[in-house]
Amino acid sequence: MINVCKIPIIMVITYYLPGGWWDVTIFKEITGPIALEFEPHCYVKALDNGQFVLGGPHPEGSGPDPEEILTAIPISDSKIALKSGYNKYLRVGMDGRLYGRSDAIGSMEQWEPVFEDGKIAILSAMNCFISIDDSTSDVIATSKKAGESEILKIRSNAPREKDNKDDIPEEERGSLKSCEINYIKKFQSFQDRKLRVNAEDRSEVKKARIEGKLHEALLDRRAKMKSDKFCK
Repeated sequence: MINVCKIPIIMVITYYLPGGWWDVTIFKEITGPIALEFEPHCYVKALDNGQFVLGGPHPEGSGPDPEEILTAIPISDSKIALKSGYNKYLRVGMDGRLYGRSDAIGSMEQWEPVFEDGKIAILSAMNCFISIDDSTSDVIATSKKAGESEILKIRSNAPREKDNKDDIPEEERGSLKSCEINYIKKFQSFQDRKLRVNAEDRSEVKKARIEGKLHEALLDRRAKMKSDKFCK
């Protein structure tokens, strides 16, 4: 069960679905087009009367249908609003069912994605978690606790933020000293098993790194040592 009072946010490994819809794992990823998946390839679907049901299964590799796509709008550090394809905001009705009939975001149109142990549940403004009514396939929010029936996956097809560190070669990571040693190990021929590191000041190397000329600067320093198989 997910404890509502103490919810640590857990980072887990993400993976991509065929069709470009990937698995959200942290709050900041819940923005723009999303789909709520309760069963494999089955997504929450908006009806033209404002109600929501669990849609039928999709072939593996295909994404959600247009009426199964919601728009997530972050409104605080922990809460979002959800808008259907009919341009209406979602809230819970007095009968515990989800409805998309609101024209504006109020307190009842706020939702809290809850992360724990790599799982996600969504808490309504009435402090109940979203789930599916097994007898009708209606989307409801009636449980105060998040059990297996309340666990879902949030899918997104928004462009992923790229970590610029991924573009940095392994040899160039870390301090300037470690960076230079990594390149020496890669290129230097040292029959006596002793690295020959240029002892001169590295201020020019630091400047070259900022200017994007690190390779050239390290090549010059290795050339001065006359022990590099590529610099003889």
